[in-house]
Amino acid sequence: MLSLESLTHTIDHALNASLSPTIALLIEMVIVGTCAITLFAVLGLVLVFMERKVSAFMQIRKGPNRVGFQGLAQTAADTLKLVVKEGFTPDGADKMLFNLAPFMVMIVAMLLLAPIAFTKGFQMWDINIGVLYISAVSSVSVIGILMAGWASNNKYSLLGAMRSGAQIVSYELSAGLAVLAMVVLTGSLQLSEIIASQQNGWWIFKGHIPAVISFVIFIIAVTAETNRAPFDMAEAESELTAGFHTEYSGMRFALFFLAEYVNIFIVCAIGATLYFGGWMPFHIGTWEAFNHVMDFIPGVVWFTGKTFFLIFVIMWFRWTFPRLRIDQLLNLEWKYLLPISMFNLLLMTVIAIMGWHF
Repeated sequence: MLSLESLTHTIDHALNASLSPTIALLIEMVIVGTCAITLFAVLGLVLVFMERKVSAFMQIRKGPNRVGFQGLAQTAADTLKLVVKEGFTPDGADKMLFNLAPFMVMIVAMLLLAPIAFTKGFQMWDINIGVLYISAVSSVSVIGILMAGWASNNKYSLLGAMRSGAQIVSYELSAGLAVLAMVVLTGSLQLSEIIASQQNGWWIFKGHIPAVISFVIFIIAVTAETNRAPFDMAEAESELTAGFHTEYSGMRFALFFLAEYVNIFIVCAIGATLYFGGWMPFHIGTWEAFNHVMDFIPGVVWFTGKTFFLIFVIMWFRWTFPRLRIDQLLNLEWKYLLPISMFNLLLMTVIAIMGWHF
């Protein structure tokens, strides 16, 4: 199987051979940080364009088709507009918190990228508690949203931030239990080991019905956690103008906008890792010939394809379902998803103990 592991080892050996270990480590951190920022910038451009084209397809229209070939430069033009646009700070706002909030949300997104494996041996940090790390760090993003809503000195922003806080805290329970079901099945919190356990088949197929239920709950919960329609109560345009980022403009608004799409990519990457094998090719048990053919496709292609398929599903939700009311949104979590998640976790535990999975 093609792997980028040799590339990372080559760079590491070259730096350590010519520089002291401390300087080499600092340079490696700078390289990784630059790659992460570049990835975020490219993801923002690609996912905004993809969203517009997907929505246009579902509504039987063309979408962006003027700026650049087939509208490819439209998102670049929009980004340039946001970069040069003047940023305003409202009167009465807490200036420090108002300016800090978008960076807080963006930093959390960058931290979440660390344990994700893009292909074999190509990840920032293969921490042995990767799933726990992701669950813990993702909870911090709500602080940035609450900070933005409160510091704006705007009632609409504060209402949007409070809605977002209630929504994220609620749906984190179901998302956490869905992820925990897969941890019970694999017996590990380390993402590389979870991927390796799917060498003879992805867990979405090997884990029987509880794995499918876990995936359905996960995809619904993370859609709500990222404030995406039909769960976008935090920025309901018809009620709250733009919610917690009503008062933001220019580059600070661009950071919130970019963080939303980066978070979509991250939760879909986690879903692809837990349920669809991450970078692992599609293998079927002991079918050696078939598995060997699948190995010719690079791991990064498998990972990207699975992640973007899940992104498409989340976009499909947005352009299919109407927005829920806040009471419907919370009822869905506390009366339906949470009890089902708890029962499913119990069922998955029984399957794991008895060894009934494939």
